[in-house]
Amino acid sequence: MTDILIEGGEALVGNDLVDASIHVVGGMIAEIRSRSGAASLRLNSNGLIALPGIVDMHGDAFERQMMPRPGVDFPIDVALVDSDRQAIANGVTTVFHATTWSWEPGLRGTENAHRLLDAIEGMRPRLAADTRFHLRQETFNLDAEPTIAEWMAAGRVDLLAFNDHMHMTAASMNNPKKRARMVERSGLTEGEFDTLVERVMARASDVPDSIARLASIARDHGIPLLSHDDESPDQRAGFRTMGIDIAEFPINEETARAAIEAGDFTVFGAPNVVRGGSHTGWTSAADMVSKGLCSILASDYYYPAPLLAAFLLAADNILPLPQAWALISSAPAAATGLRDRGQIATGKRADIILVDAQEPLRPRVVAAIAGGDMVHLTEPQRLLSAAPALRRVEPA
Repeated sequence: MTDILIEGGEALVGNDLVDASIHVVGGMIAEIRSRSGAASLRLNSNGLIALPGIVDMHGDAFERQMMPRPGVDFPIDVALVDSDRQAIANGVTTVFHATTWSWEPGLRGTENAHRLLDAIEGMRPRLAADTRFHLRQETFNLDAEPTIAEWMAAGRVDLLAFNDHMHMTAASMNNPKKRARMVERSGLTEGEFDTLVERVMARASDVPDSIARLASIARDHGIPLLSHDDESPDQRAGFRTMGIDIAEFPINEETARAAIEAGDFTVFGAPNVVRGGSHTGWTSAADMVSKGLCSILASDYYYPAPLLAAFLLAADNILPLPQAWALISSAPAAATGLRDRGQIATGKRADIILVDAQEPLRPRVVAAIAGGDMVHLTEPQRLLSAAPALRRVEPA
């Protein structure tokens, strides 16, 4: 780990873009000042904006690296390394891999949930982004409850979300094309899939108690809780009574407003902002931002989206850049309990990206520092000096 001095450009400090030099020492932001100084490594940020690293609390684009086509698998370690490179290159320095554990076999089944958790834990030291485990529990996956409880007690789960896609599954059973896709994804025969769906739906009455038990365990261990696709203010209120205070992708304005007015966080997809609407035809994220009903933007299924969305919101005069950037940095950091990051401030973890925003709708990450380490640099000529740091030798 090297001490780094970022100098010559602007930096987002608090709610203002100011000319500043940032001194990074020992993985932390040691000092923010208006003048230059000495460091082992000096980085010229002239013409760039220094911004807090993006905290992405919901991203599952890594699944495409695992299975780029139906039935085509690649090793998890290869997928995670490639996803890490994509995340860092797009300014994401803290990534929560949203891993769905469903009652269905296949990509989101039991085996992959175990393999992903083991791989993330084993590979963390090799990954540039601070990589964490966001477990998305399909609420009808009742057989998984004991294992999830054990994982939480052991400190292996960083976020726990409750998903219920069973009603969508039931509705799709009468649609031949959708049913065929579900069967193909599961790897089962049609008869086996029908039997599985029937067995799972028969236990619907057990689902509410399972959610309550897992939420209680999560609260006991300080694990932030999320609900997914909330449909009504009443449903959101029910989750809130269990300490589930983050609403992921509420499907209508009424529910989002009820969440915000009660002090909950709301999460929408950054791809929704970039594309100009939801691919499912539900709530417009940019509209929610403009109405003050969006707390956080997440990459969802596309790692470049948070960076692009923040600058797009600023270019469209929906939010000034500092407030737009908070949606992808300080707000998700606060929601996930990571109060050591999300801001450029003395004493915070040194997660800093340098962005070329000369083309406001196509911002480009020139450099990324994660935990004080230089992990991405596209313009090496910006390194002004690189004096070797002293190396301490520990006795055996």
